[in-house]
Amino acid sequence: MEIPYEFLGRIFVYVLLITFLGILAALSMGFYSFKKRKFIFPSFVLFMLYLFYSPSKWVCSVFSIRGSLVDEILVEVRNAVMLDDFLKREGPRAIFLPQCMRNASCRARCDPVLGYECRTCGLCDIGTICEAAGKYGFKVFVIPGGSFVKKIFKTYKPASCIGVACYNELAEAMEEMSFIPVQGVCLLKDGCFNTTVDVAEVISKMEMCDV
Repeated sequence: MEIPYEFLGRIFVYVLLITFLGILAALSMGFYSFKKRKFIFPSFVLFMLYLFYSPSKWVCSVFSIRGSLVDEILVEVRNAVMLDDFLKREGPRAIFLPQCMRNASCRARCDPVLGYECRTCGLCDIGTICEAAGKYGFKVFVIPGGSFVKKIFKTYKPASCIGVACYNELAEAMEEMSFIPVQGVCLLKDGCFNTTVDVAEVISKMEMCDV
């Protein structure tokens, strides 16, 4: 039996074309949603951009668009999709902060399960977030790495959470934690050392749950 290489080649080209157009559509709808805060087909946007994450960044590079836009869209769309559940969900609430927000002079002890235990010394923004978290019923975890998240979920069992990280890590983490309502806040300054976040935005997300 002769293998129809020409036919298979055409199918392959058609699949690539459809995928490319799907990515363009998802990026366009995601960008519009990101700018206008009016979310169009959010499930489709999330499905396409997560499924074709690397190709989506390649498409952005072709059109001279910053690759981080894909992550920004994923975070903001998922925030919108999960917001209602996040506000209504009862049970323990957690905030995950990256250890890179710590001041260089930080002397906090690192618990092998719960991560760094903030002393609210005032050297960085973590103390301010911890103080607000106590008011609004959130537990703050300053984590050295992703493995700590699994340990915390096993011991503390949060029902909802707020995550802080750089956009690419945040988009990935929110996908992994999609089994609970989650809200993401991106770092204003990344680089894995002396990073900063919009503290007011983090506190605002906690305040929304104070009903």
